Amino acid sequence: MAEPKRLLFNAFSMNCVSHIHHGLWGRAETRQLDYTSLDAWTELAQILEAGCFDALFLADVVGVYDNYKGGPETSIREAMQIPVNDPTLLIPAMAQVTEHLGFAFTGSILADHPFNFARRVSTLDHLTRGRVAWNIVTSYLPSAARNLGYADLPRHDDRYDRGDDYLDVLYKLWEASWEDDAVVADAERGIYAEPSKVHAIDHHGPYYQVPGPHLCEPSPQRTPVLFQAGSSDRGREFAARHAECMFVAGSSRAVGRIRADVHRRAIAYGRQPSDIKIFQGITPVVGGTEAEAKAKAEELRAEASVEGGLAHMSGNIGADLGTIDPERPIADVDFNRVTGIIKNLAETAPDRAWTFGDLARRQMTGQFLVGSPEQVADRLEKLAEAGADGFNLIYTSTPGTFVDFIDVVVPILCQRGLMQRDYRPGTLREKLFGHPRLSERHPGSAVRQR
Repeated sequence: MAEPKRLLFNAFSMNCVSHIHHGLWGRAETRQLDYTSLDAWTELAQILEAGCFDALFLADVVGVYDNYKGGPETSIREAMQIPVNDPTLLIPAMAQVTEHLGFAFTGSILADHPFNFARRVSTLDHLTRGRVAWNIVTSYLPSAARNLGYADLPRHDDRYDRGDDYLDVLYKLWEASWEDDAVVADAERGIYAEPSKVHAIDHHGPYYQVPGPHLCEPSPQRTPVLFQAGSSDRGREFAARHAECMFVAGSSRAVGRIRADVHRRAIAYGRQPSDIKIFQGITPVVGGTEAEAKAKAEELRAEASVEGGLAHMSGNIGADLGTIDPERPIADVDFNRVTGIIKNLAETAPDRAWTFGDLARRQMTGQFLVGSPEQVADRLEKLAEAGADGFNLIYTSTPGTFVDFIDVVVPILCQRGLMQRDYRPGTLREKLFGHPRLSERHPGSAVRQR
């Protein structure tokens, strides 16, 4: 009998008050109001490492959701991803109190020049001893683009074209600029690094002109573990070339189709399906019994903010759900935002005419996984059989959602061989893939000094 597949688990959070399940930040058992306190984050990191989670995945946006009912008022009132602080500044503090937990952060290609971004990530990889991952996003909020100096949000596919050039710069800086033995730290000769082994990159691309060299010596991973979360057609192509892990929100059917499509595309780049791990987003709602879990879920649904959910979804899809008839078919509207959301929804039931009302309802409860500990473990096992390699766990309270999962579901998963009981040695990439640097099959490795 084949051994069960070891599943991967990330806690999904954000350096803000209200991340995904809006309207719940005032509950007594959550620490969402403590998001500006390092204590809350270091405590969470220690909880996750004790529970053998693979990583803490930090979402981010660099704009405000301001198109619902024509303005940002709902988002501001609901604390719907505003205020939001920089996720990267949390990572060194959390790394200091942990030894193995990985830290994935979201960063937009529009928000920072690749030369400067490369230095920030190398610094984080040094400080964490190789435990950093980057979730690559191309941004979807027009307010972000305007505040970053763009006249308007570039078209969806154009943003991915810019992303390809951005990554080409980063690969050259991270993988090629410094040779492995460039640093000699020879105090007797007064030579820290051999100049002949530190190279300019002379990148001339359609969007970026970067001479180099990289400002940082090689970090443990050089290139961080690469996540990507776009599941549109162009997003899948981007993932097939660049991603090592892909975050997908949707039904098991949608996840299975995206997985198969991305793996097929990856082969065209000389990669193997095992080079890309698929993470599905779920919200565990666990009770001592099924009835207790269902009662908890109903209470959460009753307290959730519909307005917050509608404002969130409006920003995602680029349509003001405050003015659109909920029964209007989504097929009637052309989108320039997170087009994968629309595709994923359609794939859950291809023969159904989905409406904007369906979108709103799915935003509020679509990711709930409700049941007793055994039922939740059973469901995760089935989702894995359908195509998920791992899961991003979305909280309704923090750290409570993660504590409940660790206390009662993790032991069952460990008993079944589906979750690690302790950590492998090495960097985050070694823990996930068994090798410390980008695979030789990854297109980014082609720039290395041979």
